Amino acid sequence: MIEPILYLVTGAIAGLASGLLGVGGGLIIVPVLFFIFSAHNLLTEHIMHMALATSLATIIITSISSARAHHKKQAVLWPVFFLLAPGICIGAWLGGIAAGEMRTEFLKPAFGVFELFVAVHLLSNKQGQQHAVTLSRIKSSLGGFIIGIVSAIVGIGGGTLTVPFLHWHNIAMRNAVATSAACGLPIAVFGAASYIYTGWSINNLPEQTLGYVHLPAFAFIIITSFLFAPVGAKLAHRLPENTLRKGFAVFLMLIGLKMLFL
Repeated sequence: MIEPILYLVTGAIAGLASGLLGVGGGLIIVPVLFFIFSAHNLLTEHIMHMALATSLATIIITSISSARAHHKKQAVLWPVFFLLAPGICIGAWLGGIAAGEMRTEFLKPAFGVFELFVAVHLLSNKQGQQHAVTLSRIKSSLGGFIIGIVSAIVGIGGGTLTVPFLHWHNIAMRNAVATSAACGLPIAVFGAASYIYTGWSINNLPEQTLGYVHLPAFAFIIITSFLFAPVGAKLAHRLPENTLRKGFAVFLMLIGLKMLFL
């Protein structure tokens, strides 16, 4: 019973963080799953792949919910989404394929470094300046490709990359956040699919897995993350954002350091 409870709590925390700060749940789900899988003595060489794949699979569900909510507010710039989508899909697929060839000993510190990067960004609380730069098809394809490949390798929905990219190209922050939420779906779908593909031929994975996706963890996490994301969004209007941002940044920093050195 302890394991399902841990998955439910993980989903709740990830959902709250996503609703409160707009930070993707993958930043929490990946390290927590890594620690849970490690505690259960699962195969060391596949632990990080399973954590990343399962995180991306959960983001499929949460990104649908988030994109729908932003769409109802008419905040999603769908023409921009369709400019980014082809590069994102290719990048996310190749990112998962590449990660499948990497060892956990590399993926674990790489995620830790990315976690520290996000923590520092949250502590600085700086928004990138807007530039009157046209978001052309070529720039969109290249930007989407980079966002997709990095997001798949670290198991996130890409908001920490997509939002500043769009804001840099003169898109208002409200629309950048909303469009980024929609972009999380192709990242998650193609990223998770690539991890399923690369893990399909691995014979010594635990039971109840689909490729590298751990199905029990996926099922329990999506229940609470789906329920708690709206709660976080409501609390965001009542709690001091600056304090929340700094507290969450410190939390991410501790996780990142643990991923790097333990």
